[in-house]
Order: sequence, then structure tokens, then C-alpha cells
Amino acid sequence: MKFNNVCIEAFGYELPTNVWTSDDIEELIEPVYQKLKFKKGQLEALTGIHERRYWGMDFPVSRGAVMAGKNAFGKTDLKPSDIEMLIYAAVCRENLEPATACAVADGLGIGQDAMVFDITNACLGVLNGIVQIATAIEAGQIKAGMVLSCETSKRIMDITIESLNRNPDMENFRQTIATLTGGSGAIAVIVCHKDLSAEKRRVLLGGAVKNSVRHHDLCVWGYKNLSLDGYRMQMRTDSISVLHNGVKLGIDTYQALKKNIGLKDSQPDKVICHQVGAAHQKTILESIGISTDKDFPTYPFLGNIGTVSLPITAAIAEERDFLNPGDLVCFLGIGSGLNCMMLGVRW
Repeated sequence: MKFNNVCIEAFGYELPTNVWTSDDIEELIEPVYQKLKFKKGQLEALTGIHERRYWGMDFPVSRGAVMAGKNAFGKTDLKPSDIEMLIYAAVCRENLEPATACAVADGLGIGQDAMVFDITNACLGVLNGIVQIATAIEAGQIKAGMVLSCETSKRIMDITIESLNRNPDMENFRQTIATLTGGSGAIAVIVCHKDLSAEKRRVLLGGAVKNSVRHHDLCVWGYKNLSLDGYRMQMRTDSISVLHNGVKLGIDTYQALKKNIGLKDSQPDKVICHQVGAAHQKTILESIGISTDKDFPTYPFLGNIGTVSLPITAAIAEERDFLNPGDLVCFLGIGSGLNCMMLGVRW
């Protein structure tokens, strides 16, 4: 996977104003803590996450994506009429059909000739969207595209808290603690041909993908038929197995990335990881031999925002001058399935 003509032109993002601290969540599951004899502070100690954000219950994810998209357009000379491919790539979407991308494209005023569609691939959706647009640019099909995502964690968090209080045992806590890390937010990424790029920066060099799909059942978010109660949404994660097998997959993918884009031993200069939590960050970086000094974490104050996590972290890292012109930056993405994608960008 190599690219010669593609730039990431702009990021735009939006964050909810509502904040849930780990202490707030612990208060809501106090019966669980009492039964399991947990001390306050356990959730933050296990995950490294102090707080996460959430939209209101009736907030449409298309609205969040449109807000992020408008912010992205504010950082480039490109206009909605220049976008020839619009992809909505979140886990959270508004309907089975039509594609949530349609509402987003309408809200942004995208032209009638653009390809407009959804893709889904757990936490890798936005990276998949970037590659989809980049491939179309390299093939000469389009000159510019936009991938957007808006994730909302409030509903699944409420369901999980209710489930824990109804069934406060250790196994239930073990399988749902990952859900309690969930945050909310929206991201938009504009990708274009280098000839359209104003600064000709953030040049997409290439990437690598690997999968370990035999582990597709380690993290599942969906509806379960509970017979008497009907269908109920739930999310279950075997966090230890996800980390153990994800690290193996990450090592293989990183070795492929190094080969594909010709990384030197001293590179990359910086990395942006998918934001899961403290254990994931430390373990994956150690396993591939990268110092944590090269990483910019946002999970302590944003939690895990799924598809939004990696690109919003890159956007914030650039705003805070962590990513500088000329840096060789690697995006290290992993998602349920298990799927792994890593990209190299010359900032």
C-alpha cells in the first residue's frame, strides 16, 4: 500500500460539553463496588481514563459529523463542491438505511455528483475511509474526498451500568469494563490530490494491513435475543484476550509497515495510536520498540471514542505543536475483528 499523490488537507472535530468522570460512573455502580469490595478509584486506576464526554440522548450523529465537517472546511480553501467522495465511517449510525452519509452530505452542501456512502469496520472505520479516498485519488477517479464520523457512547454506557447493577458479579464487570471507557465526539478528515493542497503537507506515504479474524468474537457490540425481554443492546469485551492477541497482530502489521514505506531504525518521529487506555498504549508501544515520548495520548480526558479516537488525537496533537512539519508520523490503528491498519504520513 503506497501513495504518491495524496495529502491529508485538514482535520475538523467537535466535542460534546457533557463530561462524565470515572468517579461519576463509580457512583452510579456503587452496588457493584460494595459487593465486589472494590475501592473508589478502581476504574481510573485500571484504565488510565479520568473523564470522557457524551452527547445528549437525542443528539443525531449526523449533526455532530456536520459540525466537524464545517470545522474542517474552515481550515482549507477547498469547498463542499470540491468533494467528490463523502464517507461516513462511524460505528454509530442513525438508520439501517439510508446511509448516514446522506444526511451528512446534505448538511454540508456536498454536490450532486459526489459518491456518498457509509463504511463500517469497528474502530478502524476512519482509517479505512482515508485509504478508500486515497486509492480513488491515485486511480484518477477523484481529486478530493472527505471521511467523517460521530460516535456516541451514552446509550450503551447507560445500558451497561444498568446491567452491572442488576448483575453485580466479577465476570460481568470483567466483560463490561471496556464499555465504561467509551467517549463521544466527531471528526472530519479532508483528503485530496497534492495538486489541490494549499500547503502540500501531511503527505500520505502508504500503509499496511493485517487481520486476525479468528478472534472476531472477543469484542462484540450489538443486539442479543433475551427471549422474555426481547432484544437488548449489549457490548461485551474480553479485554485481556483483545490486548494479548492485538499486540501480536500489531507487531506483524508494524513490521509490514516498516517494509512498505521504508522506515529507518530512527523512525518514526511521532506516532498516533488508537486510544484505548493506559495498558494498551504501554504494551503496544513497548512491543514494537517505540518510546512513549513519541506518542500523544488523549484517552485520559477523552476515553475511547472508537473511530474518532485516532484522527481526533492527531488533530489535537497538531494544534498543540506535538506534530510538526517534516515529522514522519505513523498512525497505529486496531479494531475489533481483529483488524489492524497502520499508515505513514510525512507531516
